Amino acid sequence: MSVKRAASRRTLAIFVVSIFILGSTAVYFNVALTEADARVKDLEKVIEELQSRNMRIEQQLSSLERPQGSISVFGLDPVKTYASSNRSVVTIQGAKITTVKTIFGPRTSIGNVIGSGFVAKYSSSYYIVTNFHVIDGVINATVTFWNGDAYRAEIVGSDAYSDLAVVSIQGPTEEFYPLELASSSSLKVGDPVVAIGNPFGLSGSITFGIISQLGRTMEYQSATASFPIADVIQFSAAINPGNSGGPLLNRNGMVVGITTAVVSGSQGVGFAIPSDTVIRELPFLISSGRYDMHPFLGIQGVDMNYQVSQAIGSSIPYGVLIERTVEGGPASRAGLRGGGQTVEVQGNRYVLGGDIIVAIDETRIVNNDALSTYLERNTVPGQIIQVGIVRSGNSTVVQVLVGPRPSLA
Repeated sequence: MSVKRAASRRTLAIFVVSIFILGSTAVYFNVALTEADARVKDLEKVIEELQSRNMRIEQQLSSLERPQGSISVFGLDPVKTYASSNRSVVTIQGAKITTVKTIFGPRTSIGNVIGSGFVAKYSSSYYIVTNFHVIDGVINATVTFWNGDAYRAEIVGSDAYSDLAVVSIQGPTEEFYPLELASSSSLKVGDPVVAIGNPFGLSGSITFGIISQLGRTMEYQSATASFPIADVIQFSAAINPGNSGGPLLNRNGMVVGITTAVVSGSQGVGFAIPSDTVIRELPFLISSGRYDMHPFLGIQGVDMNYQVSQAIGSSIPYGVLIERTVEGGPASRAGLRGGGQTVEVQGNRYVLGGDIIVAIDETRIVNNDALSTYLERNTVPGQIIQVGIVRSGNSTVVQVLVGPRPSLA
């Protein structure tokens, strides 16, 4: 009997303890849930505040005036530039007769020529500026405007040494939307530019790039002549046949150059005649049809480098090594000397022994590009310049009377 009572008491104790534990657990979870619910409410308040703040910021941003167009990181808006300039760019077309000698006698063929140009205003009249090579030898030339209107073109003047030409048309004033010429002297390497033209006849095409270098020298080649063109702009905007004569524009939509050539097989290596050349020559081309103020020294020279300086025992690795002088030319008359010994240096043949031009008027000359650019920008025929040279290891200065470049006619 006592055993049964003891068992009953143990069962009752276990039951009471279980009830206590279950009650405590319920109380704990109830407290925990209450705290979690409070935290959730606090988080909801924070989220509401953030959402409200974001809405206010969005409203403030939407009230600001947003820029129009497609402003690039370079500070040039191609859309705006194109819209303001495209009406000024024209297509120049014509035919060119080519005669080739064969074993059966001369054969004549007629080919189509296409290029670009742009409208410029000078002395209250409108003209079309383009490249010399676009109109050289062309017959039945025409100018077509952006709206499709076309007129017969007449050549006003040209200069092969700068690859420049000016043509005129008889058209109503409302056809002409002249572009403004800016000074190319303000250009810096890295400046953004756009080229507008008619590559492969695709009229009104625009490409974007930067100024890659200034003061280059480009070799002009045609069926009848080959000569260097000084002080040329190198840029990266893509150009192709048909772009020649079109404008190269800066971030303000002003002409800083005339696209003229691209290195065959290259990517992003184009050249343009600087606007300063156009500004300088335009009055002469319009008034007399030609420009004959290009400076001339009368030398044939090569760029100095470390290897050549070692070959001649010189400590000067820069400058222009004179290989030959033109007989009776300005350099020859002034006493500048060419070389007399032909030597091969790293696979290239040089005529050594001549003077090395290292300065003109105290301006350092590092290579042929620098020499040609300095002469074109700063000198004219009849001007006396001070030419710094190195001769047989000794430095000296020679006075040279600059002459005019020989006529190509």
